[in-house]
Amino acid sequence: MSFTTINPADGSVIKEYQELTAEQIKAKIAVTHAAYGQWRKTDINYRTGLMHKAAAVLREGKDKYAELMAIEMGKPIAQGIAETEKCAWVCDYYADNAAEQLKDMPIKTEMSESFVTYQPLGTVLAIMPWNFPFWQVFRFAAPTLMAGNAGMLKHSRNTMGCGKAIEDVFRKAGFPEGLFSNLVIGSAPVADIIADERIIAVTLTGSTPVGKKVAECAGQNLKKTVLELGGSDPYVILEDADLEVAAVSCVTGRMINSGQSCIAAKRFIVVESVREKFEELCVAEMKKYVTGDPFDPKVNVGPQARKDLQTEVAEQVSMSVDVGAKCLLGGEIIYSGGFFYPPTILTNVKKGMPAYDEEIFGPVASIISAKDEAEAIAIANDTEFGLGAAVFTEDIERGKRIAREELHAGACFVNDFVRSDPRLPFGGIKQSGYGRELSLFGIREFVNIKSVAVK
Repeated sequence: MSFTTINPADGSVIKEYQELTAEQIKAKIAVTHAAYGQWRKTDINYRTGLMHKAAAVLREGKDKYAELMAIEMGKPIAQGIAETEKCAWVCDYYADNAAEQLKDMPIKTEMSESFVTYQPLGTVLAIMPWNFPFWQVFRFAAPTLMAGNAGMLKHSRNTMGCGKAIEDVFRKAGFPEGLFSNLVIGSAPVADIIADERIIAVTLTGSTPVGKKVAECAGQNLKKTVLELGGSDPYVILEDADLEVAAVSCVTGRMINSGQSCIAAKRFIVVESVREKFEELCVAEMKKYVTGDPFDPKVNVGPQARKDLQTEVAEQVSMSVDVGAKCLLGGEIIYSGGFFYPPTILTNVKKGMPAYDEEIFGPVASIISAKDEAEAIAIANDTEFGLGAAVFTEDIERGKRIAREELHAGACFVNDFVRSDPRLPFGGIKQSGYGRELSLFGIREFVNIKSVAVK
């Protein structure tokens, strides 16, 4: 079986990849398992040096990596450079902090000595999406390798080149051959890979339906999983918010990666008394965005990554408009040979519309009116997802209370848009998945938290 990657900006063929056979997959698992056997014994300081080298390789090659992302999934070139730099940051973060995060923790008991130690487990399979084709992988790989584990990557079909490039980063940095291995495969072999006794855990970033299938397979084989799935992030704009700040933050959060992000701002829930002014500011802000060739430095909205994704966004918008939503901006497919969809704002969005109920994975913002704070919070939580959320108010204590106690999500920001940060745990609740990536919580997901007691 083979895969053909397509340039979403013009529909042209990039490259054809031949899928690995079952025998080839087993051989690669064997190499990675053997590399893990040696790697787990290495000193943390040795791992630190190599991870810093990986960061250096990324920074040195950031232009070519950004170009690869632009070609394979349409990411605007400046955003691809920023993504690569963020990957270097997460490598440096874990290189600098893993020793402290993994050091033994003394526990006082009646024994002469008791402590908790964090030991590596083995090879972790990562199933990763196309939308942040470098970042999603490195936020898994950096802590996994620093903890003494090995990693295998099943990347998305349309970003196979990115998967190979990431494998090369670790090779160039001096990591043992096969310790991080890229698998050129589709979905069919995944179940057998998970079942292999040499694979000890699975991490996935992707859609909720795919996450459920992977979790089911992993559960049948008693393999731990970390799942970062879909999101329909609500941003609550209260009557005392600085509306200009809110509009800029909301639109920025919505338009990152051309709207193709699990933690993008998707539902703007506005107290009715300030809705009209907020709408005006959002329309003005979104009109500043330029759609087009991702290689053009002036462009900050590229194409949707695939034709089917463009079609799905268009259908969700048209279905919402058909039942009462009002389009303030955009709303029509840009026919240019590529898979473009314009920046779009919908208002008068209500329950029962795709723009309210579903995750729209594109540059489409939904504005929903609420009569007051209580109703705004109720609407924000009226979703099956729970990845990120934000609240805008000039009363900081009020904002902190709402973020801490009221919004049901894994990450809640006050007066700013939601984003991932190596220093903060990242993950969701409800249908957005479970487990955490990044920070000390991320590096401790795939270790044996072992108790040691000495009499």
